[in-house]
Amino acid sequence: MQSQTTDILIVGVGGQGTLLTSRIIAQVAVQLGYDVKVSEVHGMAQRGGSVVTQVRYGKKIYSPIIKKGEADVILAFEKIEAARWLDYLKADGMVIINNERVNPLPVMSGKAKYPEDIHEKVAALVEKTVVVDATDIAARCGNVKAANVVLVGILSQAIGLPVEEVEKAIRAIVPGKALEVNQEAFREGRKLLEQTV
Repeated sequence: MQSQTTDILIVGVGGQGTLLTSRIIAQVAVQLGYDVKVSEVHGMAQRGGSVVTQVRYGKKIYSPIIKKGEADVILAFEKIEAARWLDYLKADGMVIINNERVNPLPVMSGKAKYPEDIHEKVAALVEKTVVVDATDIAARCGNVKAANVVLVGILSQAIGLPVEEVEKAIRAIVPGKALEVNQEAFREGRKLLEQTV
């Protein structure tokens, strides 16, 4: 993506590691010499509510907010969240979806049904849609919580972030005891997109 600014919308639910993900991406952008702005919007994060983080980087960034129709990439940690934020994606944008289902409160209370085939519906609307079982891959790496870093691997491959810079950012941000698992998760995610593209 060679545009002036790269806009990434990271969406998920509380506890999925969206904030750590935004910190890693922002760190990579800083290392590459870009101006970076990050905006975090917490819904009812502690109850599995929406958590949205916006990362914008480029030569000069004046606002941390991504407007509707301007996101280059939506990185969705959960399927409903991908659909919920779709109107923020630009016409030729990309959606990366973790094939994970987290029932929102209305579904848990029986007031609503979880929509079927939601990622297929997103894929029908967005040509560049990647659906991945990031949680399963993270589990194979040794910790399901590293699903977010699997997604970072896919994202970095999609938008051309250098491997060594992302690994450097992961080393700077991820706590020591979780580092090895996260590095492996990153490499697995990166490999995954290489195979599907």
